[in-house]
This record gives sequence, C-alpha cells and structure tokens, in this order.
Amino acid sequence: MKRITLLAIAWMVAGISATFAQNAADLLKKMDNVIYAPKDQKVKLKIIIYDKNGKQKIRKADSKQMGSDYRLMRFTEPASQRGIAFLSLPNNIMYVYLPAFKKERRIAGHVKTQNFAGTDFSYEDLESKPYSEKYNPVSAKTTSDGYILEVTPKDKNSAYSKLVITLFKNNYYPKKVEYYDKKGRLIKVMTNKKVEKIGKYWTSTDFVMENRTKKTKTEMIFENITFDNGFTKDDFSVRKLVQ
Repeated sequence: MKRITLLAIAWMVAGISATFAQNAADLLKKMDNVIYAPKDQKVKLKIIIYDKNGKQKIRKADSKQMGSDYRLMRFTEPASQRGIAFLSLPNNIMYVYLPAFKKERRIAGHVKTQNFAGTDFSYEDLESKPYSEKYNPVSAKTTSDGYILEVTPKDKNSAYSKLVITLFKNNYYPKKVEYYDKKGRLIKVMTNKKVEKIGKYWTSTDFVMENRTKKTKTEMIFENITFDNGFTKDDFSVRKLVQ
C-alpha cells in the first residue's frame, strides 16, 4: 500500500511538472508572437552607456529587423564608432564588421558571450531569434499584474544558466528579464522602461540592460520606428553589412 501511495505521489508530481512546463511553453510562444508580430521594423537608436560611476557615453545607431531571424545594426555616431555593424541571420549565424579592419568576421559560438562594441549587451543578447527557439520552458506562475516565466538555454555555449522573465498580463510583452550565470548568480537585468502600442504592434521604445557584476548599464531609446517597410533577405546580406 505504501509503494502504491509513493507511486501515485510520483505520478502526481510528474503531472504537475508537465503542466507547469506546458503553461510556460504557451506563455513563451505568446510572448514571441507579440515581439515578432511585425513583418519588419526600422529603428533609429540613441544608446547611452553608463560606467560604474554614472559617466555617460552617447552613441547612435540604425537598426532594421525582418521577422524573427534577420537583424542588422550599425553605429552612426560618434565618428570613432561609425560603421561598426552587427548582423544576425538564421541558423545561429552572426557577423560583426569593424571598419578599422575593413573586413567582416563571423562570430563563433564560444565568443557570443562577449559584449558588443562596449555595451552591456552580448552578441547572444542581440541575436535575432525567437525565445521559444533559444530557450526551454521550465515553469510559470501568475501574479496580480502579470506572469513570471523561467526558461533555460538550449545552447550549451550560452553564458546563462536560466532567464526569469516577467510579462505584462494584458499583452504578454516582457517587462523585465533577469539573467543568471552558470553558478546561479543574478548577473544582468533588462528592464523595458516604456512599452507602448504603435499602430497595431506592441513594442518597447526605451529599455535598459544593467550589469549587476560590473555596476554598468546600457540604455537604448527608440527615436524613430517604422513597421512593415517591405524588407527582403537581400537587405540582410553580408554585402549590406560592410557597406
């Protein structure tokens, strides 16, 4: 009788875990559907980099994205950073272009954890890829004003052991993303300071990545954004990266 009871408990626990994972998977896909709802988007960015003493460096960049697999970002200001560019393509392919060397470089999997151009965003953070393709759903819970979702990376080369994502209840857009290292320590927090509906799409127009270890942070502010511009794959080629 005791064995039967323990077996029943084991099945119950397994069932509850499966339910949590299923709910988390549903939330993950709903979040992706909101983030990647536009066919494409074009943005002018103001980037503010804060050091540990609060001193600022201001940069500007142009960024465009198509669907959930293509992204091209290029610095336009200041002159010392102008032309530095990043390209994200399907199948985990990423390139960086450094004008000083006049040559593009493909980013290997083991260096995706490095920060991009002095910001607090790593190449891994900037990769254009749905969360549901990058992460495994673990658990989800409902709060009074949203949802809290825990996921783990599928890529063994990831710098993170897990992400904890807080979602708005009304639109499933991420409010905050917490990043934990391989030792389970909270190392970075991304906060969407301003989420608004532009036309028919929800988007964040002001977000901050805070590095808890280095005591630095990077803020990205959208100064202009347009959706459904009619981009094609040709707009996201290596040739376009080096132009």
